Amino acid sequence: MINTIKYLKFSQILNRVKRRLIKLTPDLLVASSISLPETKLSSFIQCQEKMLNENELKFLNVISSVQKQEDWNSDNHEKLWLYNLHYFDDLNGLHSKNRTAWHINLIQRWISENPFGFGNGWEPYPTSLRIVNWTKWFLLNNNVRQEWLDSLAIQTRSLSQNLEYHLLGNHLFTNAKALIFAGLFFKGEEANNWYRTGKDIVDKELIEQVLPDGGNFELSPMYHSIFLEDLLDLVNVHQAYSVPLQDNFRKKIVKMIEWLKVMCHPDKEIAFFNDSAHGIAPSLEDLLSYAKRLNIECKDSRQRNITHLKESGYLRLDINDLVIIADLAKIGPDYIPGHGHADTLSFEMSLFGKRMFVNSGISTYEANNERHKQRGTLLHSTITVDGENSSQVWGAFRVARRARPYNIKNISKGLDIKFSACHDGYKRLKGKPVHCREWSVFNNSIEIEDRVTGNGKHKIRSVLPLHPEVKVSEAKENLVYLVVSGKKIKVHFEGEGVLRVEASHYYPEFGLSVDNKCLIYDYNGIIPFKMTVRVSW
Repeated sequence: MINTIKYLKFSQILNRVKRRLIKLTPDLLVASSISLPETKLSSFIQCQEKMLNENELKFLNVISSVQKQEDWNSDNHEKLWLYNLHYFDDLNGLHSKNRTAWHINLIQRWISENPFGFGNGWEPYPTSLRIVNWTKWFLLNNNVRQEWLDSLAIQTRSLSQNLEYHLLGNHLFTNAKALIFAGLFFKGEEANNWYRTGKDIVDKELIEQVLPDGGNFELSPMYHSIFLEDLLDLVNVHQAYSVPLQDNFRKKIVKMIEWLKVMCHPDKEIAFFNDSAHGIAPSLEDLLSYAKRLNIECKDSRQRNITHLKESGYLRLDINDLVIIADLAKIGPDYIPGHGHADTLSFEMSLFGKRMFVNSGISTYEANNERHKQRGTLLHSTITVDGENSSQVWGAFRVARRARPYNIKNISKGLDIKFSACHDGYKRLKGKPVHCREWSVFNNSIEIEDRVTGNGKHKIRSVLPLHPEVKVSEAKENLVYLVVSGKKIKVHFEGEGVLRVEASHYYPEFGLSVDNKCLIYDYNGIIPFKMTVRVSW
């Protein structure tokens, strides 16, 4: 516990105490009049449909009906599913106009069945997303009822008293975005105060959360994409209301888009580092299209042979048929590593345009064994020592001791490239093991060399999860043949360990588990130890 708390900011601890002591005071005054945009809004990014009929919804690959009041906070669902229920994303989903009658009914039900301050819906994060979604929907020429406006104003007042300074990061930014949307939508001094509060937070958080290389500081490609959509939404609404933004706002968006391009595979979807999965954030293509609608020009840049995002810590190698994205990064911001995984020195690899070696993704945020396993080192393409995680992930969003990468190098001579790094995550163990990894690329092959230094006897395991579409055609001793995109790939392990192919699971979306295979190479003996994986095609 102490190794978790010591990294927190004093303001986080103080605000946790304040939240326990101070109770929200409902302000049920009617809403002020609304302010309509001066120019037409550009179309927002539309999510996939969430409502299947008037009472049946699908979130996180789970379908359920919401027919009575207690269903809004049912114990039969994960908290994240209930959060999604209260977001109201479907108001701005694909073909949403076809579901207008359902949306009207759902809004009416939410107002009548969710009394002030009770249940998941009044927590600040879902409140923030709902405020934005309702405001977007109200702005798109829908017949807005005064009762809805009154509820929206009450929700915004509640949020303004309950900003998530105890969490910071993406939660606080999402709170601020909601205050800005409501502050522009309503008229009057109260709305002006909401706007000023939200804008002050956004300006400060942009400096904190966007790294010089364009990455979001939580180091999750999924949350980076969510944050990027937030920035584009803010440009959109400010543009429509003819309210200026700071000069560097658009420049940061361009940098963030360039970062995201580096972190996507040839399939144009994100790599799975830290909490990342498909189906939650908008795709790179959606974000590029949205930016274009807002007249934000992004370079149509071709990836270089090697791109090192130094401040984020990720490195991409892109040569002919091969793409590697490697994690040479710390686990995340020290004071909010909750979306971090114990994945230091892991990598993902695509060959012939198809994913081959992968990290295993994420399917749940519940504080259970599944969440702990998915954050753990064994489901990532790297090395474990004595069955321990490289960083001490625990709970749903906690991290104690953290692996620190160091001695990061990359050397490029034409198409012959080497890059390497070490981390100290296992030095807490007896014998103080240190893991170093070097990737070397030449001709149609790659070598991944792992060294574990220190002393004493240890159990070393190399893990290489395979994408579900990769087939194992042959395995014998220390040699495996894989089939990727119809082509045969040779994977040869050198060292004193023992190779086996194991059944495993891949989690490309929340609520979804797909069978896959995993290459496991075990060594049990004295360190120092060295092993090499040679992949050729």
